[in-house]
Amino acid sequence: MAVKKFHVKKGDLVQVMAGKEKGKQGKVLNVFFDKNRLTVENLNMVKRHTKPSRQNQEGGIVEKEAAFAASNVMIVCSSCNKPTRTGIRKLEDGTKSRYCKKCSENID
Repeated sequence: MAVKKFHVKKGDLVQVMAGKEKGKQGKVLNVFFDKNRLTVENLNMVKRHTKPSRQNQEGGIVEKEAAFAASNVMIVCSSCNKPTRTGIRKLEDGTKSRYCKKCSENID
């Protein structure tokens, strides 16, 4: 099976472009390649009813982040502070790096 490649990685600052959280920014916590989804810190919060367990002695109602479709977020460029599309370019030492298509600065 081929490995899917996303425009975002864990730890990137992203802005939500669609849905009830539209316009909000946050850091990517997890990326689920097989489902084409990702979770963003403190966005798309849902309530889950959980039974008491070893990790959660109390149980009860727990709030946690739900997954977004990866197509609903865009990376926020650190230099121009705008959501942008990204491209990939090869550097002189042969490594690949993502860059902002608006200002041409390297993202990582």
